[in-house]
Amino acid sequence: MHTDENQQVEVVAFLSDPSAYGIDAPVEVITTHSAHVFLIGGLAFKIKRAVRYSYLDFSTLQARKDVLVRELALNAPAAPEIYDRVVAVTREAGGRLALEGKGPAVEYALRMHRFAREAEMSVIADAGGLTVDLARQLGTAVAAYHRDAEKRSADGAALIGEIIEELREALGGMGEVLGCERVASFLDAAGKTIGETAQLLRKRAAAGFVRRCHGDLHLRNLVLINCKAVPFDALEFDERLGTCDVFYDFGFLLMDLLHRRARDQANAALNSYLQDTGDFEGLAALPLFMALRAAIRAMVTVQGMAGDGSEKAAREAQQYLKLAAACLAPAPPRLVAVGGLSGTGKTTVAARVAPLLVPPPGAVHLRSDVERKALFGANPLAHLPAEGYRPEVTAKVYARLLDRAEAALRSRHSVVVDATFLAAEDRDAVRALAARLQTPFDGIWLHGDPAELERRIAARTNDASDADADVLHAQLKRGADPADWTRISCGGAEDEVAKRVKAALQPE
Repeated sequence: MHTDENQQVEVVAFLSDPSAYGIDAPVEVITTHSAHVFLIGGLAFKIKRAVRYSYLDFSTLQARKDVLVRELALNAPAAPEIYDRVVAVTREAGGRLALEGKGPAVEYALRMHRFAREAEMSVIADAGGLTVDLARQLGTAVAAYHRDAEKRSADGAALIGEIIEELREALGGMGEVLGCERVASFLDAAGKTIGETAQLLRKRAAAGFVRRCHGDLHLRNLVLINCKAVPFDALEFDERLGTCDVFYDFGFLLMDLLHRRARDQANAALNSYLQDTGDFEGLAALPLFMALRAAIRAMVTVQGMAGDGSEKAAREAQQYLKLAAACLAPAPPRLVAVGGLSGTGKTTVAARVAPLLVPPPGAVHLRSDVERKALFGANPLAHLPAEGYRPEVTAKVYARLLDRAEAALRSRHSVVVDATFLAAEDRDAVRALAARLQTPFDGIWLHGDPAELERRIAARTNDASDADADVLHAQLKRGADPADWTRISCGGAEDEVAKRVKAALQPE
């Protein structure tokens, strides 16, 4: 044990004592491979352990201070409710230790505001509380995080290539646990996919999509504070690892949700992220990104088995590698259009169908009501004046829907378009898009009793649609009943309607 480690024994004992803080409350100490965390009252203090590993070096006081300052800088902008400041543990006259005293610093700590463990997204998910609506918040929170992230100059293909080579070396020695054939199959598929996407990754890097990202963005590093999803605990010790394509960063969260069999939530998070960023081109790299994240988790899980070798850990590692392979499996996209009068439940049906389509985590869901609001820079729940529904505006809405659908389809991702499709030319246009891209197409037409549709419209709350009874009556007078789309009754419970549509589509 070197000098810094010896001195830290004294510091840990000091920070484990409530008197260090002047608070009459017990101190809970959590030790990880690289840090000691001290929880007392509504506060948390973190010091870095005086350790040196192959991938980090905290063996000097200056190095520990520097990494805490970096951790604060990375996390405070997104989580000011948590991160406060870096403070010194000082040696006072007589040799006693003090927190933020006047003597020389012997250690540094990151002072934070504590949050309830029940607010962690992983805990919420384990308890069954991660709803689709909450998952949408996750996508929005990550989009905001990436929007503010610092752009970095790097070769996007080289960054991912390095990860694949590290996995090739590490997984090659894990065949006994993971299965030699499965490891070889995954590595072959990953190598092929990076070859196919390298040009795109370089293009995205040149366009500014490689940034100083979070680096460790999974459910355990997201917390619900004041009903808002907040990312925290970004990877701070390695700038190279923290520098990546924003979709690779986001792919960790999506993979984590898929691993937890929360595909509906993963699809919701993806769609809210896309709505905020418009980054449809990144979808082409998403399968590879999620696969690599899953493979890394498989590797780390096996590495954590040293001296344990538990069957449970082995099964989890195998599940991660199975997910990695599934992400890279061939998945031809398809285009689904869901149309019908206002009140037929198009959005509900589309949202239920989207997660079922390949590739994971399901189809891009494009909604005319949301895209219309976006044209005016308005919040989806804002009410547009009558001018927002002029024919020329509606034409722009459908053009925007098709443009975004084409971008997603060209990125080999399925799409569900949700709009009334009352005009024959709009139905023809969406079918023509599928034909031009040689993509399978399904047109679903929802219909129901007008009185029931009117009741549904009247009962709407917190919805992007501005349609009212007058709009419905105008649609009924106009009429539309496309013979070449599959007609499905929207009567009954939402689950029953969705079941009918799913049966009609027979999704993969």
